[in-house]
Amino acid sequence: MNHSQATSKQAAPTSSVFVAVIGRPNVGKSSLTNLLVGEKVAIVTSKPQTTRTRITGVVTRGPVQYVLMDTPGVHKARNKLGKRMDKTASDSLGDVDVSMMLFEPHPGINESEQMLIDALRRSGPAIAVINKIDLVKDPAALEARKAELEGLGVFDAVCTISVRDNKNCEELFALLGRYAVEGPHYFDDDAYTDMPEKELVAELIREKALLFMRDEIPHGLAVVVERFKERPGTDLVDIDVNIYCERESHKGMVIGKGGAMLKKIASAARADCEDFLGCRVNLQCWVKVKADWRDNEFLLNSFGFRQDSGPRR
Repeated sequence: MNHSQATSKQAAPTSSVFVAVIGRPNVGKSSLTNLLVGEKVAIVTSKPQTTRTRITGVVTRGPVQYVLMDTPGVHKARNKLGKRMDKTASDSLGDVDVSMMLFEPHPGINESEQMLIDALRRSGPAIAVINKIDLVKDPAALEARKAELEGLGVFDAVCTISVRDNKNCEELFALLGRYAVEGPHYFDDDAYTDMPEKELVAELIREKALLFMRDEIPHGLAVVVERFKERPGTDLVDIDVNIYCERESHKGMVIGKGGAMLKKIASAARADCEDFLGCRVNLQCWVKVKADWRDNEFLLNSFGFRQDSGPRR
């Protein structure tokens, strides 16, 4: 490389693009965020409302830094936690350079999607992404779905992807890059999330509970990391966790017969924790009851569901 080439490389102006990843529950927002980031920053299960807070994934490609904000799926709120989830999703739209709204491939727009679309009309640029095209048998049906979304007059572009097959996902970077704003990178170039390690641990444990248990219980679970301490001179981290549920009967189910369910959750979560922390983990989990915590403002705050104040920008 000659000197002039080196100078021009160094002189490439940096820019960043803040992206809200929005859509109905279970449309693939967290899976897409994880795929684009290349690391697991958002927990993924087949159950709706898996994502409760806004989770930031960061991808730096040369001069452009992409900041992806995976938001809770908008749904009909049944308690204060639900209202906070909806507010987090709608607040994200005002904080970003572009919104990326995910859709199912089949036709129709439900009430919660219509609310987001109406908000997008007021908030600025957006692109539509039809996910799960691996499920589509008839190409004409997919074209009709594209035409339906284009006809809304809200989206600068409508694209089709399959997160499961990693099809057309890479192309999203070029599309999102058009909205980048010149300026400094807001995160280190090797960062992939702004979530503290403690929060990632708590989310992994909640993910395992969602995966292993019946539908109605895990949404009444909150996971709080009480201790996160490295043992001096070792590659071992001691992590103590409280798992809160809303009823005594739920506590018994989380623990399981002879402690079997809790052991299964903790064992699977520990393996994931060791993977992303890159060290050995001694994970201790306790199950406690806090009745109706999802409707208690004080407990929502103490469990980490504070109202978001926007991205760190």
